Amino acid sequence: MIVSQNLLAIFLAMPGGMEWIMILLAVVLLFGGKKIPELMKGIGKGVRDFTDAKNDVKKELEAGMMEKEKEQEISRLKQQLQ
Repeated sequence: MIVSQNLLAIFLAMPGGMEWIMILLAVVLLFGGKKIPELMKGIGKGVRDFTDAKNDVKKELEAGMMEKEKEQEISRLKQQLQ
């Protein structure tokens, strides 16, 4: 019940159709038509860089986990040989 109330509160707090139009109008007025593509390009580059960094960290964690599993397997095999 609490979760559904929280989701309802989040849904009601999000902007609707007319509010999005007002936000877009404010952005156009503040930045002008020529600056908006540059702004979007910058945002896209930032999102791309963040995604690349996230994937790099994920790969490093997976590589570390594989290395630890290999070390455990080697120690297990050494114990079997003794």
